[in-house]
Amino acid sequence: MKFDHRFTLRQATPAMRLYEADGVSMRLDYLEQGLRVALLREGVPLVPTWSVWPLPGDCPLEGRDKLSTEGLKLSAPQITEDAETLRFSISDVDFTVEKKNFRITARNEKGVLYADRSGLAYNFAGELGDGSVHYTRREPGERIFGLGDKGGDVNKAGRSFTLAATDSMGFRAESSDPLYKQIPFYICQNSAGAYGLYYDSYANGRVDFGREHDNYYEPFNSIRLEEENLVFYLFLGSPMEILRSFSALCGELPTLPDWAFRYCGSTMAYTDAPDADRQLRGFVEKCRGKGIRAGGFYLSSGYTQIGERRCVFHWNRDKIPSPEGLAAYFRENGMELLPNVKPAFLTEHPLYRELAEKGYFLHYADGSPALFPFWGGMAAYLDFTNPEAYVFWKRCVREQLAEKGYRNIWNDNNEYDVQDLEVLACGFGRELPARRIRPLFSYLMSRASREACLELDGEETIPFHVSRCAIAGTQRVATTWTGDNLTDFRELRYNHKQAMTMALTGFSFFGADIGGFAGPVPSRELFLRWLQYGIFTPRFVLHSWKPGEESNMPWLYPDCMDAVRRIFSLRERLMPYLQLEYERSRRRHEPLIFPVFLQEPDYDCESDCFFCGDSILACPIFDEGGVSASVKLPLSEMGWLLRGKGEPLPGGLALTVPCLPDDEPIWFLRAGEQI
Repeated sequence: MKFDHRFTLRQATPAMRLYEADGVSMRLDYLEQGLRVALLREGVPLVPTWSVWPLPGDCPLEGRDKLSTEGLKLSAPQITEDAETLRFSISDVDFTVEKKNFRITARNEKGVLYADRSGLAYNFAGELGDGSVHYTRREPGERIFGLGDKGGDVNKAGRSFTLAATDSMGFRAESSDPLYKQIPFYICQNSAGAYGLYYDSYANGRVDFGREHDNYYEPFNSIRLEEENLVFYLFLGSPMEILRSFSALCGELPTLPDWAFRYCGSTMAYTDAPDADRQLRGFVEKCRGKGIRAGGFYLSSGYTQIGERRCVFHWNRDKIPSPEGLAAYFRENGMELLPNVKPAFLTEHPLYRELAEKGYFLHYADGSPALFPFWGGMAAYLDFTNPEAYVFWKRCVREQLAEKGYRNIWNDNNEYDVQDLEVLACGFGRELPARRIRPLFSYLMSRASREACLELDGEETIPFHVSRCAIAGTQRVATTWTGDNLTDFRELRYNHKQAMTMALTGFSFFGADIGGFAGPVPSRELFLRWLQYGIFTPRFVLHSWKPGEESNMPWLYPDCMDAVRRIFSLRERLMPYLQLEYERSRRRHEPLIFPVFLQEPDYDCESDCFFCGDSILACPIFDEGGVSASVKLPLSEMGWLLRGKGEPLPGGLALTVPCLPDDEPIWFLRAGEQI
């Protein structure tokens, strides 16, 4: 019956309850720190997950059953049940489930912590439209954090967002949406505490944190997904505890090579130039001559050009006569190259016809490749859910890149802009619309690239892989960055807020393109302020595409090289600390950089100050013309040292610290620590 679904118990174990009503099942799995809830429609296959893998290594290539409990920390609470309700407690939180419409409410000693919307919270029989829907109670003044790389303020309350990933080159970090990541996870903090929600889905959708109002219901938040089944995790604890639980659910972070924490260069200008080899070798020479120590260089896609077209895995020998020689030259000088690879094959690509005949692309029902606009032409996306296509990609990475000396891969342009539901993916033998799993392809692409390099080298080297698009779980196989940002002072501040949002979504190693990828050349002041900020982010990369203008390189402004060298010298000094803090991040499932309120709940969540590891407070200046920063020192028993020296300043102290663009950036070290 519409709007009145009465659920009855069908199956029970100490750690699970399954109820059914009107062709729909609701399953509860009891976890040590929360619940897993599944709405399952009769006759609708459940797409596997590649995001949940709380075990060593990585999940099977074909994914993991979304209802698997392997590796989960289960609980077996005492349960009280009658015809109308189900009651139990987990982690000092009391749960009530009303069997009419399966409404879940969680209370602690402070009040209602979490509740499904009264009336109807789930889309059981199409009452709430298409797909899956979940409405939750909204409290005035609550704060929302997470959702991947979403723009705007750190607190997302009062806003709504598209759940999708797209190539948003030149985006506005304050307002553009969607961006490059698709991670439906967020933390809600209210008067009773905090809870987290993760929706285990790759489907497009929309999440609303207070934009929508309905006269017939109490205030609510909502999520809509283009998927009929719904599986989500409800996490309990403090925001940091919730982050740990979510990160542990997604699996282990990889070990990273030391050089990845050092400055890395990049610009499309070098590889797009007809003398790319000379330009790239010139980068090494300039670094040596300017006293800049670099760890590597991101090799943009110009090295693959055939005419004006970019053809992945093709080496333009006119530009780079010896790919092997170029890789060896960089390695001899203590640097690595990260070649850019793209998952789409233009129709002009020498391999296109062969791949189309083998059925390796996303396709229509008749088997013909689906074509999309891509880099000035039409192209087909490789279907990484086709095992043969997956093996093909690995072979190309191995033969065209890894065996030539390129063991670190930059997986780019992998947002898969597929909107047409008639476009199909192999689905590892269970064909489905590619639109339903769009961001999954980016994970599979990055995984295939990494596997190709590991299979060649084994344990001899530690690969470093990067992916622009990401889902929950991508962290197991690749690092990421915030995409093709814009050069502007306001963008610098909102890139920082975007970074804090990513940190609050379980990311550890990431950063923005320092100086801005698109737009005008940064002013001298903006360039230095961005460097002052960027040395405290895990990924320290200057990258840009500014046709006809100078690229963002350390020597962009010759008259400020002394200031640049001081900043780079500080980064070099921080290297051992950053490496140790990354290992802490891996071990504890905590972010590497993060907003102060994670450790001090009353601290302003929108503060410009942030933690870089446990012991450094970074205090950048984001305002044009700014000459000082107002800082409130977090609580610390032994106090704080300004720039790591002098007398300790007490925690809780508010002070103003002067800092010009040419100065060493403002940062504080916990007293008693050494850098």
